[in-house]
Amino acid sequence: MGVCAYNPKKSFLLELGKTLQICISFLSQHRLCGVTGSSHVISCYPAEMRQKNQELRSMSEKPRLIYFNGRGRMESVRWLLAAARVEFEEIFLDTREQYVKLIKDGSLMFQQVPLVEIDGMKMVQTRAILSYIAGKYNLYGKDLKERAFIDMYVEGITDLMHMILMFPFSPPEAKEKNLALITERATHRYFPVFEKALKQHGQDFLVGNQVSWADIQLMEVILAVEEKTPAVLSAFPQLQAFKTRMSNMPAIKKFLQPGSPRKPPPDDHYVSTVLKVLAEE
Repeated sequence: MGVCAYNPKKSFLLELGKTLQICISFLSQHRLCGVTGSSHVISCYPAEMRQKNQELRSMSEKPRLIYFNGRGRMESVRWLLAAARVEFEEIFLDTREQYVKLIKDGSLMFQQVPLVEIDGMKMVQTRAILSYIAGKYNLYGKDLKERAFIDMYVEGITDLMHMILMFPFSPPEAKEKNLALITERATHRYFPVFEKALKQHGQDFLVGNQVSWADIQLMEVILAVEEKTPAVLSAFPQLQAFKTRMSNMPAIKKFLQPGSPRKPPPDDHYVSTVLKVLAEE
């Protein structure tokens, strides 16, 4: 049981080997463009090689996550990277000026965060970010059919997670009602689906025979609902066993430890910071 390990060092070396092959082929064909001066060699450096070197530099850098210092929509990205054992850097938005600068610089395609800088790209839209990471690190199934099931499960989890993400921004008089709605939807609409899926599939995971993006997000939402309703899994033995298995996976176990990049439940400071940064002038 576990993640299909992605070895960034091995991948980097393989890409480097391909680049060296391009270099050798170019030199043998052009014989250094018929000159010996190093400046001339650089000037006739093949565009393909320059592009490949740039890609290698980008791929060797840690992903950079730009968001608030809290869970929000970025937390699922943190979970997925942690499950893939990928280290990342974070830049936290604390001021309106930081956010406006990102927009003016053209970093936010739709003037929204989260923003993830990865492999030379500035990625926005949570679903696109998660899909890219899942595909890159072997967390997106082995074929089109498995991906279809992963997508369906993820979309359902996202619907429930959206309610949880918006809860801290509820007015005080609506919190009790919204909390009851989250618990009702979890226990009557969403968790029964995953309980049945695990039982029928007969495997440790929702899809296929290895952990996927859907498993990671299901684990995230289970813990998020349990923070609000501790006994929410009492009627779901399959989900209880699933939670235990996932918690014992080394990468997940590490992410759940104090001091990890995992963020605590949102508090009033987080809410006020988000509202301040995103407030329209």
